Amino acid sequence: MVNYSWVYRRYGSRATPWERYALSAGTKVAEVFDQELAGRTPPFGRALDLGCGRGSHTPELARRGWDAVGVDAVPEAIAAAQRKDDLGVNYVVGDVTELEMLALGTFELFVDIGCFQGLDRQQRQAMGDSVSALATPGATMLMLAFSRTRFRSMIEGVSREEIEEAFVAWETLTVWPAPTEGLGWPMNQTDPQWYRLKLREPA
Repeated sequence: MVNYSWVYRRYGSRATPWERYALSAGTKVAEVFDQELAGRTPPFGRALDLGCGRGSHTPELARRGWDAVGVDAVPEAIAAAQRKDDLGVNYVVGDVTELEMLALGTFELFVDIGCFQGLDRQQRQAMGDSVSALATPGATMLMLAFSRTRFRSMIEGVSREEIEEAFVAWETLTVWPAPTEGLGWPMNQTDPQWYRLKLREPA
């Protein structure tokens, strides 16, 4: 499991590998955010960026009209995000497997770009339960994750089955490939996928 606190300290003000990807693929990520607005009318509600890091993507949610919140377990990352914030985004230090402890309220949209894939099986299940507890009826989730490959010992990845096992209360609506431009070796061999999930209606 990646020690993100150590990585942020090591890179300092320089972009980490995942932040370099955010810079190169930012337009594609923004397009996914735009697609999520289809059929919605303002106000869109609240969006939670899970594992937001130093705020690579959270501001894009705010720019599109979401009441955006970013959460990350690494204090250094949240402090950096807060320093550069000019949109009034709420950044919070917290564990995505224990979101209820943060008293954040509920959300209509959840975004996970590379967070879930770094958790072990028990943590994934806890995150699924935690996200579900904060989801409003009909809430959606956008998740970008590497697929399971032979490089998993070096970098993280999950399968569709592992995602659906953790998010049992959610329906997988669509899955499509994410761009690999900006990902160096071996990350460009990991077959990244976008997943769009929706909270199922109560029986």
